[in-house]
Amino acid sequence: MISYPITETKLNIKGKDFLALADFSSEVIYGLLLKAKKMKNAQLLGDHIEPLKGKILGMIFEKPSTRTRVSFEAGMLQLGGNALYLNSHDLQLGRGESIADTAKVLSSYLDAIMIRTFSHQTITELAEHATIPVINGLTDLAHPCQALADLLTIMENKGDLKGLKLVYVGDGNNVAHSLMIAATKLGMEMTIATPAGYEPNLTVTKKAQQFAHENGGKLTITNHVQEAVLDADAIYTDVWTSMGQEEENEKRLMDFHDFQVNESLVQNAKQDFIFLHCLPAHRGEEVSGSVFDGSNSAVFQQAGNRLHVQKAVLSEIL
Repeated sequence: MISYPITETKLNIKGKDFLALADFSSEVIYGLLLKAKKMKNAQLLGDHIEPLKGKILGMIFEKPSTRTRVSFEAGMLQLGGNALYLNSHDLQLGRGESIADTAKVLSSYLDAIMIRTFSHQTITELAEHATIPVINGLTDLAHPCQALADLLTIMENKGDLKGLKLVYVGDGNNVAHSLMIAATKLGMEMTIATPAGYEPNLTVTKKAQQFAHENGGKLTITNHVQEAVLDADAIYTDVWTSMGQEEENEKRLMDFHDFQVNESLVQNAKQDFIFLHCLPAHRGEEVSGSVFDGSNSAVFQQAGNRLHVQKAVLSEIL
């Protein structure tokens, strides 16, 4: 069981890949949050440190992004390093060069690789053959940097994370996977509310249940959204149709109809709950405009925190 408080020093992850939060201890995850908070405060005070001077991050994008690209690139620049944008269509990877060969070549030029891709198998293969750290910017299975930004935002608004009730409403996707792993690693009460058939990956769920048991947390998977959000400290949602699922859009709109986070639903949460969304958002679909833009919303603070958690990860593994 994780013991609070701990410091962010001596995380001992230098040179390691950052593919999934399940690979790291509760202490490392919490330590990264503390380091991100410290780096954010330093930036607000105008303090500038450049621990990554001379380091180069290669950023491979098979899926487009606003927050991932800008936050990683800005983060490297602020830490004194540089970042190269590598669109997969501009690489030989997009013309049939193997992932293994690409990993070996890029390892000769760069200090780390961040990749935002479709299949999680792609990133595991890339990491297997690279001799430099590989960071998960998003796969179909996990979105670990997003989950760190989510928990940092909750920490800033609510204080200690342990025992807080976090409710995720919507598709049991990559965002839900990393969120449930991170939350259970840190002793939170995590509830996932999805329509039947859209529950999270069973293997990830079993891991999260184990982490909840080990760290004094709780994990609930349910199809009853009204009950799920009762007394929630934080309510989180994501788009109903992710990139690559466009052909399912009409069906998903019908299946998720009763899972919109709106004024009626959030009445069941605590009065001071915070609303979270990883963005981009579709007002009027997964969330009503009144909730998204309301006084309980922390979505832009959450988006801004992507920069700081990524700086923490980069500074620790490089």
